[in-house]
Amino acid sequence: MEITTAAYSGSFVKVEDCPASNIPEYAFIGRSNVGKSSLINMLTGRKGLAHVSNTPGKTQTINFFNINETWHLVDLPGYGYAKTNKKIRAGFGPMIENYLLKREALTCTFVLVDSNIEPRKNDMEFINFLGENQVPFVIAYTKCDRLSKAQLDRHLTAIRAAILESWETLPQEFITSSEYRNGREDILSFIQEVNNNC
Repeated sequence: MEITTAAYSGSFVKVEDCPASNIPEYAFIGRSNVGKSSLINMLTGRKGLAHVSNTPGKTQTINFFNINETWHLVDLPGYGYAKTNKKIRAGFGPMIENYLLKREALTCTFVLVDSNIEPRKNDMEFINFLGENQVPFVIAYTKCDRLSKAQLDRHLTAIRAAILESWETLPQEFITSSEYRNGREDILSFIQEVNNNC
């Protein structure tokens, strides 16, 4: 898939305020500081489309980007640690949950998992939440360029083992690096294939 247009469409705090849509939506979510904005910018080829910050938890709204006029990329707030006001942070759960469970246009959720660290409880809980509620999802491992192949293999093996404690089979996976654009074609080809079947 070639990205010809990528335009910001708006930010919302309630799912009922999100724009009416007759095109597929792909949500991107992960722990705070997982590298979500960098991945979104790499995928779209637009360096400043999603705001990249050194401060975890900067995304506090549901952000819509119209891609090629054929699908929406939806940037969701991160879960886990975030240096934000406690009252604001407390709203992330219901906001995310309502979007994932009520948004009819949602076609697939990309769960971003940091390949540099051991399995995290909140990642596993979130993946299990999606499964329990039959929300389609795939996993995108981020920052895969920061480890040696042996280290990356060990970390991914540990994460997969943690997932398989609750799952019979692994979801589809993508190995990514925003720095070297690894995984870009695989993810965009996946989205194109799903769009073709919608």
